[in-house]
Amino acid sequence: MQIVYHMRVHGTDDDRMVKTLLNNRDWMHANHTEVLTPNRLRGVFDEALTALQGGSATPEMEQIMLDAILSSDDPERVLCSMPGFLGAMSKAVTPQGLYPGIANRMAAMANLFPSSETEFFLALKNPVTLLQSLMMLSPARNFELMVQDVELSKLRWAPTIQRIVNSLQGRRLVLWRHEDSPLIWPEIIRLIAQMPTDAALKDGLGFVYELLSPEGSARLEKSLAGRDQLTIAARRDICIEHLAAHAMPAKINEEVSLPGWTQEMVDEITQQYHADTAEIAVLPGVEFVMP
Repeated sequence: MQIVYHMRVHGTDDDRMVKTLLNNRDWMHANHTEVLTPNRLRGVFDEALTALQGGSATPEMEQIMLDAILSSDDPERVLCSMPGFLGAMSKAVTPQGLYPGIANRMAAMANLFPSSETEFFLALKNPVTLLQSLMMLSPARNFELMVQDVELSKLRWAPTIQRIVNSLQGRRLVLWRHEDSPLIWPEIIRLIAQMPTDAALKDGLGFVYELLSPEGSARLEKSLAGRDQLTIAARRDICIEHLAAHAMPAKINEEVSLPGWTQEMVDEITQQYHADTAEIAVLPGVEFVMP
């Protein structure tokens, strides 16, 4: 069995992964793939992680967990996506960097099912907009405590991902930039589900449609009608064209209002993020999906 974890960085998913996968449940069922909703996962993994403290589950414990979360008999691939896989929001940004405990947590999650192959999927996010998301999700005082004593130079993904690669010991790690998600969403869904390119994918462009005005959505739908054999590059070009002409500004321009931050600080972190993702994309042990 293959256990696949979608690690949801704060402010990156809003259950889109689960919704898209469930829209393709007929294909999943026919191909022995089960999609687990957050409701079926909630509590089970946290209790097991607490009990094991990073150690490996016994065969008996594995079976108890599988009985609790699975609804089908003997699936070959199990897809898990839930807020909270990365731990408490208060641990996302610390003086030690971004998600400093994530490497150990992912290794512990792999140990929940030691008899299975384990894979991890993770969307990176610009630390500026990550902080913005955390501020929106946190009470003001909690956010102040979260960013207290955090240096700008520590807001980097490269050290975090390097620790993850080391901790996973060769297990599959698929990464992408959240900002690229609308254009590469069909490829991400196919990768996580192991869905071949000749299988019909439903709702693969839902992310793009969310960003478009009603007129833009209608125009994109018309442009794609009857063109099922488009190459990935051609489909992306069409989506880029429609986003440029019809995207809703409020959907694509995230206003940054971090207390005490200047435009220079925003630019510095954004440039650092671009440099980090370029470095991460060529790391051994990383599959990086790019538009």
